[in-house]
Amino acid sequence: MLERMDDSTRTAVEAAAFRQLVQHFRARTDVQNVDVMELAGFCRNCLAKWYRAAATEHGVSLTDDQARELVYGMPYAEWKAKYQKPNP
Repeated sequence: MLERMDDSTRTAVEAAAFRQLVQHFRARTDVQNVDVMELAGFCRNCLAKWYRAAATEHGVSLTDDQARELVYGMPYAEWKAKYQKPNP
């Protein structure tokens, strides 16, 4: 199947999968970044950094805070205050 997927379709599918991953992370505020990092080797902040890097490659300037807000669905400081659990 992948051999028959043109670049435009592949990009659309990847974008849809990315949007679903972001929505999943936004919905699962109970899951801490440290938990994701320990299990998967990346977290929401990593995803935001990859987003910013990809934007830069496409001529779009984003700060880390702007990229985090796109991933978290709110300013990072607000998300931390609402959902981040204190370190034991």
